[in-house]
Amino acid sequence: MPFPPRSQNRLARRGAGSAEEWPAHFVAFDLLRLSGTDTTGWPYQRRRTALESVFAARRLSAPWALCPSTTEADVVREWLTWASVGMEGVVFKRLDDAYRPSVRGWQKYKVRETSEAIVGAVAGSPAAPRTLLVGRYDTDGRLQYVGRTTTLARAAGAAVASLLAPGRRGHPWTGWSFSAGWGSQEKLVVTLVEPGLVVEVGVDVARDASGRWRHPARWHRVRADLSPDDVPPPGTGDAASSG
Repeated sequence: MPFPPRSQNRLARRGAGSAEEWPAHFVAFDLLRLSGTDTTGWPYQRRRTALESVFAARRLSAPWALCPSTTEADVVREWLTWASVGMEGVVFKRLDDAYRPSVRGWQKYKVRETSEAIVGAVAGSPAAPRTLLVGRYDTDGRLQYVGRTTTLARAAGAAVASLLAPGRRGHPWTGWSFSAGWGSQEKLVVTLVEPGLVVEVGVDVARDASGRWRHPARWHRVRADLSPDDVPPPGTGDAASSG
């Protein structure tokens, strides 16, 4: 989409300010080319050794970072306890594998936890919801949007539908618009519902600065034993242990 010159200047100034406030870092985890040599055919262990040598020889430091790597199971287990500082998971690679573009030869393991949230809107018919839009009350008593679920199975949608009530006048999300996905400009068509139903969902640890989940949550179950007051504010942990 083209922008007029004034808009371009504004965006450039805004981008420069953001770069100073939130400087980017480059995290290297593989080496596909070295001094003009294609290294994709090398086994991963050799590529990793070469990558570490580049960092050592050039004495690279921030904003350059070398992604940690290990073959020790105990070290991996420790990393998986670092969710509170942003550790989202690990990637497993075979030491003897070449790099094959467009081929999924690696295995991902994401850290996931269960969490509670309040249903504030649904996508699809309230009689057969396809996606739940959920929130949490902040410390000022305002219902803040924290994320949405993946598409519900038919049985889950039916279970939720029987417990939903139409959103009343003055709903806290009146006039809000919701994007169809992270970073998407497409708007999601939703129906507001009374924010009284608490559900349990599975989420990964990736969150933005406001505490919203970056990736869709996975439906687990209705928490009829909890009220909206039992759900913690955005960006905090679980409301209660699953029982």
